[in-house]
Amino acid sequence: MTVTDEDLAVAAQNGDEQAFASLIARQYDRLFRLCFRLTGSSHEAEDLTQDICAALPAKLASYDRRARVTTWLYRVAVNASHDRRRKQQTHGRAADGWGDWELNRQAVIAENQTRADWLVAAMAQLPVDLRDTLALVLDDLTHAEAGDILGISEGTVSWRLSEARKHLKSLKEKEGVA
Repeated sequence: MTVTDEDLAVAAQNGDEQAFASLIARQYDRLFRLCFRLTGSSHEAEDLTQDICAALPAKLASYDRRARVTTWLYRVAVNASHDRRRKQQTHGRAADGWGDWELNRQAVIAENQTRADWLVAAMAQLPVDLRDTLALVLDDLTHAEAGDILGISEGTVSWRLSEARKHLKSLKEKEGVA
């Protein structure tokens, strides 16, 4: 007597692991071919087929013998394919926003680097006393600390910074830098 796929499915529903293994062995290639047609990729088809087989023990509870196992299994595969496609589209939409965010982040980094490069070049054109004072303050020293290092008063540090700003502003205007 030949055991049908439907008999194997019912036995697998009742916990017969051998019946489940036999059912998978009979249907795997057919299921893979359908998944390949649904996805268009052998890699995706293999993943989808494996996912379906892994979920099949739980899904077998919904099999009720009103349809052939192959018909029921095809419905499971089509639904799994649709679910995977929806998940990929949702992931793709979410990733699009991150792509824009990363592009904006990279633009800000590039703009900051351009400004820093301009400042380094502009500082080279300042008189030495103004450049030294500006360098110390840009390195997060207070006016008092910079004055101590340079051997000048805090007020002189403030005046030198003011002069350095005037020179830098003049250079920006000459170069048309924003």
